[in-house]
Amino acid sequence: MSETNKRKPRMSFWQIWNMSFGFLGIQYGFGLQQANLSPIFRYHGAVEHELPILWLAGPVTGLLIQPLIGAMSDGTWTRFGRRKPYFLIGALVGSIAVMFMPYVPYLWMAVGLFWILDAAMNTAMEPYRALVGDKLNSDQRTIGYAVQTFMLAGGQMLAGLMPLIMLAFGVSSATDGNEIPDIVKYSFVIGVVAMLITVSWTAYSTEEYPPDDLEAFRKEHEGKNKFTGALKDIYQAMKDMPDELRRLWWVKFFSWYGMPLMWQYLALSIARHSFNAPTPDSPGFAEGTANVGVAFTVMNITTVVMSFLAPTIIQRIGKKNTYSVFLALGGIGFVSILFTQQLHLVFAAMMLVGIGWAGIVTMPFIIAADAVPPQRMGVYMGLLNAFICLPQIISMLTVGFYYDTLLMSDPRNAIVLCGICLLIASIFALRLHDDKTDTDTGDALQAEAESRTMTER
Repeated sequence: MSETNKRKPRMSFWQIWNMSFGFLGIQYGFGLQQANLSPIFRYHGAVEHELPILWLAGPVTGLLIQPLIGAMSDGTWTRFGRRKPYFLIGALVGSIAVMFMPYVPYLWMAVGLFWILDAAMNTAMEPYRALVGDKLNSDQRTIGYAVQTFMLAGGQMLAGLMPLIMLAFGVSSATDGNEIPDIVKYSFVIGVVAMLITVSWTAYSTEEYPPDDLEAFRKEHEGKNKFTGALKDIYQAMKDMPDELRRLWWVKFFSWYGMPLMWQYLALSIARHSFNAPTPDSPGFAEGTANVGVAFTVMNITTVVMSFLAPTIIQRIGKKNTYSVFLALGGIGFVSILFTQQLHLVFAAMMLVGIGWAGIVTMPFIIAADAVPPQRMGVYMGLLNAFICLPQIISMLTVGFYYDTLLMSDPRNAIVLCGICLLIASIFALRLHDDKTDTDTGDALQAEAESRTMTER
């Protein structure tokens, strides 16, 4: 019986929990950078228009490393397993980058560590995602992806809230504008511990299944250039790309041209407009930027809830209308931040953003699953990753040129631009088709979990 057709043993809830536990630590690492990276760059002297290009590591490493590591792990088998060596090495290197990130004295060092961190996290994440598919039968996928989604969102929420938790425990937020405050430093130290413990626990408690015929497996992959083969598959897939995916490109382009601006500028927007702290040496800057964790927590909770509700909404109004409405509500959420300085209203706006984020991380994968042949799903998921990364790269290379003019050097205006991009994307979503609507909770949770592992870097 082939490995593909072999029925895998059913897993208990706690086995699924243990297998997914490492996601908590890895996403804690991603959450730390999303909530704290722009303030850290500002403490090191970066000016606001430079921030987008300093974030370039995320999409570049995601575009290059994820598909390469995924292909390599597919053809690997060691005494430690197929996926474990990759996510253990990735987590170890990533934890070292996290440990030093808030302590290095120069901007170029922080940027260099960011490149190392993102490369390491992508090395860990792609094989980890594949491990879930390796271990679970289709009848357990809903609970499997529900646990995975909980770990992914939970890790990010914990990382985002940690500076405020440190503040509540009396840890100092004092800074002279150049020194990174203790509430951020301690959050990163906890991140190192969280990453190492959770990933090690998964490696210890989860056994990988070897190929049925190990000798045949090794011969099949012996001497093959996986990178060249992957490039050929991608080239052919682009030539044969279904029209629905070509339409989806424009939705993804505007969504992902705008979304990096949230991670780059929301913390600075909250500090400037809700705490009257526009620069790192302003009183309240550390507390202001720390509150972005609450904003991201509100967004993530809303996203998880909407992932459960999405199948019902799709059944009522169809995929393209669901996608368009979600994006439009997210866009309205971002734009509405322009009209308030009240922190609680910013958090309320982030509920709308969470609905938009639910559309971004679930709907493209649900649409692609219906639009592409099952036997070519892997390569088209790789192209969806490119649809995510390329617009981000374009955004990060261009925003700096007009930040001081069109956006008037105000991070809140960057957030509004993000909202406008989502509104444009919602219009392009209406050009999609509704060929099928039989989406269930498992589909939505799988889409959300897979997309988070591809996008949140």
